[in-house]
Amino acid sequence: MTPEQHAQAARRLDEAERTRRQIRMISLEHPGMTMADAYAVQGAWRELQLRRGERIVGHKIGLTSKAMQTAVGIDTPDSGFLTESMVFEHGGAVPVERFIGLRVEAELAFALKAPLSGAGLMIDDVIAATDHVSPALEILDTRIFRVDPETKRTRNVFDTISDNAANAGLVLGPRRFDPRGADLRWIGAIVEKNGEIEETGLAAGVLGHPAKGIAWLAARLAANNQALKAGEILLAGSFIRPIEVRRGDRIVADYGPFGEVSINFV
Repeated sequence: MTPEQHAQAARRLDEAERTRRQIRMISLEHPGMTMADAYAVQGAWRELQLRRGERIVGHKIGLTSKAMQTAVGIDTPDSGFLTESMVFEHGGAVPVERFIGLRVEAELAFALKAPLSGAGLMIDDVIAATDHVSPALEILDTRIFRVDPETKRTRNVFDTISDNAANAGLVLGPRRFDPRGADLRWIGAIVEKNGEIEETGLAAGVLGHPAKGIAWLAARLAANNQALKAGEILLAGSFIRPIEVRRGDRIVADYGPFGEVSINFV
């Protein structure tokens, strides 16, 4: 793909989000696209939003479990950006008319106190750069058809990356804790929808340790002369399957001694 094609695809995604009308897969129109093309489309869309006054507050990491990687036929995570308008208050409301097809996932959010960059970072490096960790919910949406109406082909990872790794929002729990005082692998969540348990999981499902996803992201950004910045929020990756939600649903994720995070869809 050319830079103009990256920009054109980004404009289509932007319009899809604003009009709530999904578009065909970018990979159908550009069957030779690569992962570099996908991140270039995502980057062009990020620039569109920044020019409108959005502010980047962090990043999300996805496809961190073996099950999800196998499902899409890759062996690496993906990532997207988080903006200020994507942040929703714990216990607050998400207006469904702003989105297309909502889902939620449970994960841990790392808040950095120091920058992180480079390949080969270890878990201890990530923990040392972290100010605190919070329980979180990620809100997912898709501006691209999951299944093409004409060809019936399922979107691939290049489409998902272009679509900002399917991110639409995040909810941070009020509890903040020091990652040095807990074995993050064993932090779990019981996730309820409207009072019924939908999913449970352990953070070890994220690459064996959620900090490994942060290290992967730092390496990916470093390859493009970028770095994770102090003050950024990093969603480390879900350890449950996505839960479909619609208007009237209430999601509560109970992280036991590490707190609770909830959101209402209205």
